[in-house]
Amino acid sequence: MKKIPFAGRLVMLGCGSIGQGVLPLIVEHIDMPRERIRILTADERGHAVAKEFGVAITIAPLTRGNFRELLIPILGPGDFLLNLSVDVSSVALIGLCRELGALYLDTCIEPWAGGYTDPSLTPSERSNYALRESALALGAGSADAPTALLTHGANPGLVSHFVKVALLNIARDTGLEAEAPVGRDEWATLAERLGVKVIHIAERDTQSADLAKEPGEFVNTWSIDGFAGEGRQPAELGWGTHELALPEDGRRHAFGTGAAIYLLRPGAGTRVRSWTPLEGPFHGFLVTHNESISIADYYTRRDETGAVRYRPTVHYAYHPCDDAVLSLHEMAGKEWQLQERQRLMMDEIARGMDELGVLLMGHARNAYWYGSRLTIEEARRKVPYNNATSLQVTAAVLGGLVWAIENPRAGIVEADHIDHARVLEVALPYLGEMAGAYSDWTPLSGRGVLFPEDVDASSPWQFGNFRVR
Repeated sequence: MKKIPFAGRLVMLGCGSIGQGVLPLIVEHIDMPRERIRILTADERGHAVAKEFGVAITIAPLTRGNFRELLIPILGPGDFLLNLSVDVSSVALIGLCRELGALYLDTCIEPWAGGYTDPSLTPSERSNYALRESALALGAGSADAPTALLTHGANPGLVSHFVKVALLNIARDTGLEAEAPVGRDEWATLAERLGVKVIHIAERDTQSADLAKEPGEFVNTWSIDGFAGEGRQPAELGWGTHELALPEDGRRHAFGTGAAIYLLRPGAGTRVRSWTPLEGPFHGFLVTHNESISIADYYTRRDETGAVRYRPTVHYAYHPCDDAVLSLHEMAGKEWQLQERQRLMMDEIARGMDELGVLLMGHARNAYWYGSRLTIEEARRKVPYNNATSLQVTAAVLGGLVWAIENPRAGIVEADHIDHARVLEVALPYLGEMAGAYSDWTPLSGRGVLFPEDVDASSPWQFGNFRVR
């Protein structure tokens, strides 16, 4: 890829696993002097990597009280704020960037510290749905404004582009004559014509190390703070028009688009059935993610009265690395208190891959998975300071960064609204094997063999059939 010229300053917040992993990509692909790159971080992590690449880094935790004081002197018109931090309000940062004329990108809409688990807030108020609504509200009525690209990592982010490729592949393989859609309504029309009822972000991480998880330790292949935070939020999913009944513990939001529901239980305590080509059937965690809401919202079609006529059910189905599963199980047993000892697996990973994709179900070919298979060996060959999971994220951050630089006046946007082909053009060289596979799997496959089960065989794509009880 040619280097993309950028004339402004780049300020990166946070230098954990994703910050360290994306810095080599920025230096490689963004044409700008390194002295115009600056990192603000809350702790010592990432200092050695920043020093290696000749980038200034400062320990400066951002709070409600100091974020303006710290950022205003180093951000101005045409500069870029790349937010890879946790516990810093995305809404506050977006508002400041719009005020200063700076571009913005994050991988997750974050609240201030404690917002995910604040007992004074209702489950609806501390949901991703609520965070998304508050961020989108900043852009109401002002499309011609500095670009703020929301939640553009692997997922959320990259998977929204996978959905579009998958839809085009299914249309081709089922003989549906359709021109490449342009705009939201045409994409939603294509999904409806194909009969897509359910979309899973179906991911299986098989990376492992010879050093096993110990009691009292949380082990993961990507941000532990980020995973624990989202895992303790309510489980959330985009709610499709084919669904016949709301779950007993399901609730609708009293505000916003109405594209999603939430469950009265944490995502890390909610399991669903899903499928990927290499893993086959598996049980994954229904962890809340922005793409579950944004994809469902983007592919919504309404009639002339404004009533919803079509929407797919969309949610995450995540089987993290085996040590992370044990870590979640232990954390749940401690009433969701995060373990004091934490280990982010990187150099000690000995084997495995991250199989990350989207599983579209209910169409004429039953189920179709499309996504990335990236091994730890290939990730290490491609970019330093990455494992397979982090490189899928950092490649997507790079793709979003390039798109935002090339489209600096797009206002507040999500991955679903931008040019998927351009982002993938940038990211694909780092994503390993891209694969697509059809399957005859349904959530009813193999059910009721050993014990009777309460399933709806007449309507296999109901959420109740996917949920593990």
